[in-house]
Amino acid sequence: MNISVCIGSSCHQKSSYAIMKEIKYMINENGLDEIVTLQSAFCLGHCADGITIKINDEIITGVGMGNIEQVFKAKILDVCK
Repeated sequence: MNISVCIGSSCHQKSSYAIMKEIKYMINENGLDEIVTLQSAFCLGHCADGITIKINDEIITGVGMGNIEQVFKAKILDVCK
């Protein structure tokens, strides 16, 4: 599974680095290091929609610290386990 977190200027201003750090922590915590690749992306084209992540080919917008755990569980953890 490939995860990209936008770090373009709009997402960066909304703390996309904190989201990336949290995803990395949850990947490690759940033992998914071998099957999940986390990377940054300069722009995913949804600048007005909040922090954007891409999981494989699915774009998810409006990600923040308030919902990253739910997104991780539904879109990453439940799919990988």
